[in-house]
Amino acid sequence: MSRLFTKNLRIAYGDYDIVRNLNIEIPDGKITTIIGPNGCGKSTVLKTLSRILQARAGAVYLDGKEIMKELTKKIARKMAILPQSPDVPEGLTVVELVSYGRFPYLSRLGRLKDKDKEIIEWAMEVTGIAPFRNRSVDALSGGQRQRVWIAMALAQETEIILLDEPTTYLDLSHQLEVLELLNHLNKEENRTIVMVIHDLNHAARFAHYMVAMKEGEIIKEGDVTEVMTAQVLREVFNIDAEIGMDPRTKKPVCLSYHLVNKNHFI
Repeated sequence: MSRLFTKNLRIAYGDYDIVRNLNIEIPDGKITTIIGPNGCGKSTVLKTLSRILQARAGAVYLDGKEIMKELTKKIARKMAILPQSPDVPEGLTVVELVSYGRFPYLSRLGRLKDKDKEIIEWAMEVTGIAPFRNRSVDALSGGQRQRVWIAMALAQETEIILLDEPTTYLDLSHQLEVLELLNHLNKEENRTIVMVIHDLNHAARFAHYMVAMKEGEIIKEGDVTEVMTAQVLREVFNIDAEIGMDPRTKKPVCLSYHLVNKNHFI
């Protein structure tokens, strides 16, 4: 059994069910990507896995215990979450925001130790934001801000990292830099990575395990070759896709696609 899993999860906003009876196991030490159309519940599931949201029924388990019954600092030492488009307190500098990642390890006095400072510096270096350390975060570009948040998640030094659209606002080269960094953390440090990601080819390229969702339910999950198929994409996205193989990665890639019922929208 995996360290992070759900049992009969029901998530709702008001009287409207977003996710119903969700059972999912996140493979340990692997990269899992969650795909699906807008509003299908991807981000909602990620927020519930990290206990930002509380389920109406069912539960999320980490290391055999319900996360809602565990202390916040204890969970924060095991799992980090990077939400989509998070808010930044006005005037906060880059190094100050990244240092928040060390909160779970601070004593009651709240002072950073030498080890904390070393990890903060490492996180800024690997994400390429060290030159901006003393700049205000709200003065940075969207792409630069995204890397600051990723650095904060890395500074938290957890074995599990959850990311909601980590490549938002980034150009192609920086998207690859971020995804290659996460891939490196997975391969070299055995970190479990879970990402909600819209780009199907990125989702397939960097994943060991894929989950395809639609209308709050899992349509297909498994190895990339099982999920990244024309049949699954047709059911999930209503598209007729041409699937090939990436000659570099040997992973499936979406070469072209069009709407199945495009006349309905004209």
